[in-house]
Amino acid sequence: MELINNASLKSFVTFGVEASCDHLYRIEDIEELKLAAQFLENPLILGGGSNVLPIGDIGRNVLRIELKGIEIEEEEANDPLVHIGAGEIWHQFVLWALDRNLGGVENLSLIPGTIGASPIQNIGAYGVEIESVFHSLEAVKLGTGEIRRFSKEECRFGYRDSIFKQEAKGQYIITGVTLRLTREHKVNTSYGAIQDVLNQRGILDPTIQDVSNAVIHIRQSKLPDPAVIGNAGSFFKNPIIPKNQYDTLKEMFTDMPGFPSEDLTVKVPAGWLIEHAGWKGKAIGHAGCYEKQALVLVNLGGATGTEIWNLAEEIIKTVGEKFEIRLSPEVNIWK
Repeated sequence: MELINNASLKSFVTFGVEASCDHLYRIEDIEELKLAAQFLENPLILGGGSNVLPIGDIGRNVLRIELKGIEIEEEEANDPLVHIGAGEIWHQFVLWALDRNLGGVENLSLIPGTIGASPIQNIGAYGVEIESVFHSLEAVKLGTGEIRRFSKEECRFGYRDSIFKQEAKGQYIITGVTLRLTREHKVNTSYGAIQDVLNQRGILDPTIQDVSNAVIHIRQSKLPDPAVIGNAGSFFKNPIIPKNQYDTLKEMFTDMPGFPSEDLTVKVPAGWLIEHAGWKGKAIGHAGCYEKQALVLVNLGGATGTEIWNLAEEIIKTVGEKFEIRLSPEVNIWK
């Protein structure tokens, strides 16, 4: 365990904003984590820092989880269970799976962050969520250091949601995740942009590698590289509204996209709302709304966490006034 006092968080969060914490603990061993969980009061948990916006200095302890390791835990016909340490980089794991011709996560290529964060918000992209391949996870309970295993059902996954963002929030630290992958591939190209890329490349019978490459191409064409422009990917969740509200809005905004669900709700792309509220490419101070994808807020250089959050609040206000829809951040705000 490495302890850094009065630690700068700038290099640990992809927004690249200046912020510090009282103590930063870098955890590489489960026994170290169990000890820290027992004796540190109310710590903040940090993985890849790709879903965090610190606002000012943080007067708390921060645990950076760096638990590593990927292994096939159980071979069951063509659907093996794979266990991944919480500190592994998500995209590196996807590449590991593709190298072994294991499918199920190819649509989730190039999502930033670590494995440990993936089930907390049920990460998803291009028609797939981690829930579809999830088997179980292990987590250490804060206060006791005890290890508990959570099944898929116990995680209570929803859209960018899980039990760890609800009643279990702040109670557990995930140490590892087990996914069930497959060698019997059923590629998902339902997200229109994937099929467009495949068509452009003349690929009629795509492999999981082809789908992954298409997703990487789409993401790189739309999203800024955090190493170049500080950002945390999608800043807002896509709002889900009642169908009758969507139908009313559709009459006023005829090109408004929507994805209906069986429960008479419709998911509306937040990026479309933000763009049509006039924010795409706009900036306030050193914080901006990315010119190629309005869903992404960026650090244009020297922005503080407060500047970025102030921009987010202005966007929430404007979208609310224009569409009567309230946006919610997908990014965790640290104050």
